[in-house]
Amino acid sequence: MDERKNEPQDGALFVTEAPAKDAARRKKADDQRGAPGDGKAEESAELLDEILDLMDLDVDVDIRDDDEKVVLDVTGPDAGRVIGKKGQTLDALQFLLNKILNRFPEGRRHIIVDSGDYRERHDRGLVTMAKREAKKAVSEGRVKTLQPMSARDRRVIHLALAKFEGVETLSQGQGTQRRIQIIPQRAGGRRR
Repeated sequence: MDERKNEPQDGALFVTEAPAKDAARRKKADDQRGAPGDGKAEESAELLDEILDLMDLDVDVDIRDDDEKVVLDVTGPDAGRVIGKKGQTLDALQFLLNKILNRFPEGRRHIIVDSGDYRERHDRGLVTMAKREAKKAVSEGRVKTLQPMSARDRRVIHLALAKFEGVETLSQGQGTQRRIQIIPQRAGGRRR
């Protein structure tokens, strides 16, 4: 037996293995995933609550569950800290939960972490800005290049301007410097 097991370890977080009974419960839940009532919403809420407790944040996690996705809404005095700068903490938590809970291809469900409808407000602001810039691009007849943004934000803008008359959108750049160009079309439907 390894004698180092009982020695204290600096800088590491150790998680003990779940008892066999808990592992059997998880195995059964894994077989029934992919739809409401599959236990994935509750499991994701528990995991998020544990992570937020480790972050020492005073918040509660509420579940909104539908056929396609699970929305975990974080509320409480520290909810603003969960959002982070430009939603980066929400995005990081969401990424972790999706990686952990959707590690098996059967029954995947998208987990969305939100706080006080931050994502909806943020998306509305992006759509408003995109339409304003598209109007400028058409009236000035010049390509408008937006600031670098995340893939999620770029997608919101591409979808918002997909049916906007007189412009098309294009993403250019690499990595964190990837940005959207709003390109006005000529009267014949071609680019300027």
